[in-house]
Amino acid sequence: MTFSISADFIGEQNRKAEVALAEDYAALGRQLGRRGIDIEKMTARAMAYAVAVPTWGVGTGGTRFARFPGPGEPRNVFDKIDDCGVIHQLGRVTPTVSPHIPWDKVDDLSALRQKAASHDLAFDAVNSNSFQDARGQKLSYKFGSLTHADAGTRAQAVEHNLECIEIGAKLGSTALTVWIADGSNFPGQSNLNAAFDRYMVSLKEIYDALPKDWSVFLEHKLYEPAFYSTVISDWGSSFMAASELGPKAKCLVDLGHHAPNTNIEQIVARLIRAQKLAGFHFNDSKYGDDDLDSGSVDPFRLFLVFNELVDAELRKAPGFSPAYMIDQSHNVTDPIESLIQSANEILRAYVQASLIDRAALAAVQAESDVLGGHLLVKQAFVIDVSPILAEARRRKSGAIDPIATYRASGYRRHKAEERPDSGAASAGIV
Repeated sequence: MTFSISADFIGEQNRKAEVALAEDYAALGRQLGRRGIDIEKMTARAMAYAVAVPTWGVGTGGTRFARFPGPGEPRNVFDKIDDCGVIHQLGRVTPTVSPHIPWDKVDDLSALRQKAASHDLAFDAVNSNSFQDARGQKLSYKFGSLTHADAGTRAQAVEHNLECIEIGAKLGSTALTVWIADGSNFPGQSNLNAAFDRYMVSLKEIYDALPKDWSVFLEHKLYEPAFYSTVISDWGSSFMAASELGPKAKCLVDLGHHAPNTNIEQIVARLIRAQKLAGFHFNDSKYGDDDLDSGSVDPFRLFLVFNELVDAELRKAPGFSPAYMIDQSHNVTDPIESLIQSANEILRAYVQASLIDRAALAAVQAESDVLGGHLLVKQAFVIDVSPILAEARRRKSGAIDPIATYRASGYRRHKAEERPDSGAASAGIV
């Protein structure tokens, strides 16, 4: 029999913290009340927010140099779903999972869907993988996939994406995420325009195969593993492709896939205006595409991104319906803990951005009151909304302190016993 965390255990842990939470929640309520903000409305917003977790995120990631596997790693997608279920059970903000094919490919998709349902989980966007060669694959993606100079290799990559759509439809997903590693490492290796043209021909075939209610999310990345040129390297290239493909194609924003010091929130604002914002892969970075835990390095940038998102939500921007997902590589932490914490920090940024007085901000902006506008934004950022987040979890039968509850449960120790080290992993870096 496999170990699981019981609702009774969560309730027992919560009872130890309920009195302190009630005091903190009341104090924050009074503080917000003085500014005309109803804490109950903010708690309701927190309870309604959701972000997806990636199946690959519950395995230990790695670097170009080494990978250090942790105890009790998931051996297959069913183990991954168990771990994703714990993240949602304790944090109550991650009701969907995003699978990756072929890492998560199984023969019995009905069983996989039932497994997810047993944890109150559904499936988010399906991710294709033509950035590495799968076992038994006929043609290699070493020099590209959807943009490869060889038509046969391109056709193979297209067929893989069509299979992902078929799998996703059976799982209940409504979106396909496409990220390719295609590009060049040396000048002269590839014709830059021809590569983009081949990308468009390949994507058009994939786009035409989308079910009526589906979208395709185009993900850009500045560099790595193509260090001289990347075919879809920035939001401009992604926007060009999505615009040419049609209304079902939108641009996905990974927070680490930009040049240093890029104003990501302005990119978000532009994509919202163009009705081409697909959504996000949340993570954090210090130097590049580090895939660190969300909010761990630059929480203010995450907050500023949500400032644009909340603004669009509240003014009912046309076509605004972003998909939110975490995309991280956990190399030195327990992946479950990192994903719980990241989901909490993403929710924190959302609630903090919801505290901004939009009418007052518009007024000072109209008066060109530079510092006044900055102070209104910064005022919301510095408020500790932890009691709101904890109360939202408690009301949804989650854990007041999810990481402490997770550690007290001994889940990782139990899984280490149930899942002997196989010497292999089905996780990866995306």
